[in-house]
Amino acid sequence: MGRLTIDELNQYIEAHIGAFHQRRIETLEGLKLSTILKRKNPYLYRAKAQFTAEQIVRNIVDAFLSSNEETIFGDWMEGLAIYINSKTYGGYKSGIRGIDLEFDKDGIRYIVTIKSGPNWGNSSQIGRMIQDFKTAIKTLRSSNSGLIIQPVNGCCYGKEAKPDKGDYFKYCGQQFWYFISGNPRLYLDLIIPLGHKAREKNEEFQEEYLKIINVFTREFSNTYCKVDGSIDWDAILKFNSSSTD
Repeated sequence: MGRLTIDELNQYIEAHIGAFHQRRIETLEGLKLSTILKRKNPYLYRAKAQFTAEQIVRNIVDAFLSSNEETIFGDWMEGLAIYINSKTYGGYKSGIRGIDLEFDKDGIRYIVTIKSGPNWGNSSQIGRMIQDFKTAIKTLRSSNSGLIIQPVNGCCYGKEAKPDKGDYFKYCGQQFWYFISGNPRLYLDLIIPLGHKAREKNEEFQEEYLKIINVFTREFSNTYCKVDGSIDWDAILKFNSSSTD
């Protein structure tokens, strides 16, 4: 087993966390009102009694960004987990579809799918993950029939009271970070360096965010508000749901 020092962990995070913030800003730069308006439920905003263009714009933009940031940060955390495991157990990014990480420990080949949190998928998505595990096992054993392989679903945060799921193990939060590093404190050690330049980056993001809100509010008002200033819900619904387009 290798060793990962706190200094190495801090240096990696500080060197790479900027990529996460940059992707957040790039998401704003490429955003279009029409794109997110088509993806959201206009009935919900009517039911929530939202009657101004800015209210609706902020809600649909915030909902989109929240979902998108979870995906972006999940990808970033996957890279962090692979780096940590490469230092401690010699792990590496897997080349097998559906598998993020491979490494050997105590005579066992672990194949790991990394997710952000524990409640990441429905039964169909979990079934697809199990099938990916089975395919990966078959692939690996084609070149080494005696290989002992253990599939794992790793989640970067949360808890899992019963890790043994039969077809695979599910490790969340502290369990996951300990599993890939051998360090029971690692899940705590991560939190401080993640704040590197966070205030500066968030101010930059907020500046771009407010510009988008202003631009989208003007566009929304021009397209989906009546002359008297009220919301034209028919126009929104026709754009979002009409079968005639």
